[in-house]
Order: sequence, then C-alpha cells, then structure tokens
Amino acid sequence: MASENSPAPESRPPPPVDPDQSCGLCGKMEKLLLCGRCKMSFYCSKEHQKQDWKKHKQVCKEAASRQGRATDEGTHNTSANCNHQLPRRPLTRDPVNGQQPEKNQETQGTAGHLLTGAGIRSWSHWGPHGLSGGSQKLVLEYIVPCMNKHGICVVDNFLGEETGDSVLREVRELHRRGRFTDGQVVNQKGDSSRDIRGDQITWIDGKEPGCTQIGILMSNMDDLIRHCNGKLGNYNINGRTKAMVACYPGNGTGYVRHVDNPNGDGRCVTCIYYLNKNWDAQVNGGLLRIFPEDKSQFADIEPKFDRLLFFWSDRRNPHEVQSAFATRYAITVWYFDADERTRAKDKYSTGEKGVKVELNKPSKHNLKEV
Repeated sequence: MASENSPAPESRPPPPVDPDQSCGLCGKMEKLLLCGRCKMSFYCSKEHQKQDWKKHKQVCKEAASRQGRATDEGTHNTSANCNHQLPRRPLTRDPVNGQQPEKNQETQGTAGHLLTGAGIRSWSHWGPHGLSGGSQKLVLEYIVPCMNKHGICVVDNFLGEETGDSVLREVRELHRRGRFTDGQVVNQKGDSSRDIRGDQITWIDGKEPGCTQIGILMSNMDDLIRHCNGKLGNYNINGRTKAMVACYPGNGTGYVRHVDNPNGDGRCVTCIYYLNKNWDAQVNGGLLRIFPEDKSQFADIEPKFDRLLFFWSDRRNPHEVQSAFATRYAITVWYFDADERTRAKDKYSTGEKGVKVELNKPSKHNLKEV
C-alpha cells in the first residue's frame, strides 16, 4: 500500500517510453521505473527516487499540477512510487563480429555501430597480415581520431586467429596451473573486495616461461601506443604496467561501476584485449559497460575474441563488468603519462607494476606493415 504522503499510484498503463531516458540520479538507462506522479522522470530504483526527491519534488509537483494530479503542498515522497518497469534495453548486435565484413577499403572502420547510440565504429584490422596497412595506418586513420573524439576505441581481429589462439592457450595454461589470485581493490576501505570485483588475476611481463605469445601481444600494443604518442590529447606516454591477465570464472561474477584512475595516479590509457570465442552477451553476460562523462548514453562492449579496446583511464570513463555466466578472459595494460606519473609516485600506490616501455623504438614483435 502506498504511503499517505506518497504520490498516488497510477493504475493506468504507463505511456510509451523513449529508450534513451536515464535514471535521474545515477544516469543508468536499463530497467528504469517511471515516476507515478509526474510521468516525466525515470529512476533505476525506488531508493534513487527517494534520494533525488529534494531536487525533483518541485518539478514533479508542477508537472502533476498541470496534469490535474496536484496533491497537498506538504506532500513528501517517503515511499517512492515508481511502479512501471520499462522494457530492458536490447543489446546492440555488432555487424563487425556477427559476420565477416567485406574485405575492401570501404568497409574498414565503417562496418556498423558498435556502441549503443554513441556513433563509435569498430575497425576490423585483420591481424598482422591484414588489410589495414599496419599499425601506423591503424593509429593515424582510426585510433587517434576515435580516441580524441569519443575517448573510447575498438579494434577487431587485432592479432588474427592463429596468434590470438596462441595467446588464449597460454592464458588457459596459467589458469590451469593455479597462477590466478582474487583481484583486490586499491586503497580499499570497508567492503570486501569480493563484493566489489569477482575476477581472478595474475600479473605478467611477457618474459616468463610459457608467456611468449602474451609478450607478443604486449609488444604489439606498445607499437600502437608508440605511433599514438604525442597525438592522444596532451599526454606524453613513456611507460606502462605489466599485463593484468584476468578471469571471471563464469558464476555470475562481475565488477561494480568504478574508475581506473580516479585520483591522478599516472594511468591515462586503458588497453584491454579479449580472448572469448563465440561469446554471446545475451547468453553469457559479461558486457563491459562504459558510462562516458557528460553523455546521456552508455557504451556496451562485448568481450569478443581478438578484440582490442582503448579508453581514457580517468574519471571520464566510469565502467563496470556485468555478471558473466561463462569463463571470461581479458588482458589489460595501463599506459602512463610521464608528468602525472612523476607527480603521483610519492602520493599513491596503485598496485600495478610499472615498467619502462621504449616507445621511441619499433618492437621486434611489431605488426607487419603492408
């Protein structure tokens, strides 16, 4: 039963809802509830409507008044009446990965929208022997413009099937040998890490026995960043972390919404390589959902095999890993801005192992220039 001081429940079906609406408090755009009083505002939960009531109440009262549903001036929403659940926003199917694009210049980087409503497209690289013209072409024609415009960039078929399979075999072997430990939260206070993140991780520099292919992957990432350097915002990238190899074990684990670098620890670019064959997010879950700052829409990234993802590491890109129901592998490297890293060294301990990367020299494993 609704509280005496709550807006009256609405017995009629809710009006059609624009799928681009979002929670008035947190900006979430999924499983929204419609305010039963003003029929204008949306919330992801009753709790968020309550928290937003001080800000929302005047707008709500005016809207209700215009609709002939005004209540007493002293009304206060102590039992939020968001009773209309909106349809779940459907996952956007990615034509780049749903089927092979035509192998010609016209399809590169224009195969279709990858991210929900964000206008960001995926470049299909076709591996080290592909049609992209090598790492420099990939950087200049796609990665740099995409990052500077959107702050998020996706490259598919990065290493190619054969090399990607080799990396996956090494990661599975690390997992089989028990090299993974529970992920920890940096500067954690209060909650258990397992309540925040459910992955298991290990740190790899690519020189360990049995990690040669992971080392090749990291070298190819470094080559892209080397070509990007001086062109990505105002950053001067001169180093990176070791690779964090992560596994979500497929029992509904995920990682709550967070920012990689909220406090200026030096990390400027997050680079993630995915290793999950035949992944179907509608069945397996495990989406990476990014909430770009100052944008009304989020970006959903499926963790598909041989996919490389870049995004800014700071507060511009809060993100979460949604619950995964199949084993989900990923390899993450963070690149450092030289000035910010120098300022941060004495103030912060990030937990990642920073290593020097020679970004002014081509890697011996660099992607073949075609």
